[in-house]
Amino acid sequence: MIEAIPNTSPLSNKLRERIGNEGPITFYDWMKAALYDFQDGYYYRSDQIKWGREGDYRTSPERSSLFAATFARYFSRLYEELGRPGQWTIVEAGGGDGQFANGLLQTLHKSFPDIFAATSYVMNEVSPPSRDLARERLHIFEDRVHFRNLDDVEINPGVVFSNELLDAFPIHRITLRNGELKEFYVAFGDNGDFEWLLDGPSPTLLPRLERYFQESGFRPGEGQIAEVNLEIEDWLQKVAGKMATGYLVTVDYGATAEDLYSPLANQSGTLRGFHRHHFVDDLLARPGEQDLTTTVNWSFVKSVGARLGLELVEFERQDKFLLAAGFLEQLAIASQECQDDFERLRVHGAAREMILPDGMASHFQVLVQRKTL
Repeated sequence: MIEAIPNTSPLSNKLRERIGNEGPITFYDWMKAALYDFQDGYYYRSDQIKWGREGDYRTSPERSSLFAATFARYFSRLYEELGRPGQWTIVEAGGGDGQFANGLLQTLHKSFPDIFAATSYVMNEVSPPSRDLARERLHIFEDRVHFRNLDDVEINPGVVFSNELLDAFPIHRITLRNGELKEFYVAFGDNGDFEWLLDGPSPTLLPRLERYFQESGFRPGEGQIAEVNLEIEDWLQKVAGKMATGYLVTVDYGATAEDLYSPLANQSGTLRGFHRHHFVDDLLARPGEQDLTTTVNWSFVKSVGARLGLELVEFERQDKFLLAAGFLEQLAIASQECQDDFERLRVHGAAREMILPDGMASHFQVLVQRKTL
């Protein structure tokens, strides 16, 4: 046993009952329930405020409308690269409450009407409360916005876009003990508090873990804790299978495998929780009531993508990407449309967050990959 943590959330009893019936479960299973349980998971709860100042975090589309507007401008370039098709599809995976979709479609409608007319927009969002919010926000575009699963979409041609999606996939928490890979499980003690437990990975999982580290090019050192996000590979396989030709644009915060697993890296891994914009110390506390996230292994994403036929087009820090994609041009347009100096000051203040070298956007990256026939 490593650590004992109290818990009080509605999901706790359900997880304790499962552990009581099955024995200790992998942290992957625990995290999947904490975030995606159909009734009490963090992303499924209608009573859980997730975004904005009153929620647990703020994403780039919420910080500045220029984020979506700049990507609309960038997508117009991709549209040209694809030969200006009469019809194309933009799929947003993990679209949340529709804020990005609204900003992007507004910009296309206003500044790129020919592209807007050719666009079919698909919102792929697993959370029912988020879908409801998105439907309400996007009602003016209801003739071209469709809410579907990725399984039900064919992309030929088009773009698949995601922002802070990969970091929310449940992960296996791994460490190296005496040269052997060990996995973190979750159990509970006599007092009902959740506890960490170390044991060997299942025989079916172990080969995938070995392939993951081999493909990443690095392996954690003795005693080092590492997160293994195998759902990234599963998701990329699905996207590559549904896309005949087009672009995959992925925005997230990540690092190379070397940075994640080197001796100088954080030996405790990158798993962290957020509650009301603060880091939480007890990662097993309040399942279903706090966000859990990890840093994306970009080395693995690129390697899997190449194996699946996704050609690397561009990989850049988000602030630099936005500037190259026309952020300042969109800022000039937004500034001209402001009704007064107060609104103009607000727009420029939010814009600074997006492009300052030490701002939030500097910690994110944008990966662009292309699939061709």
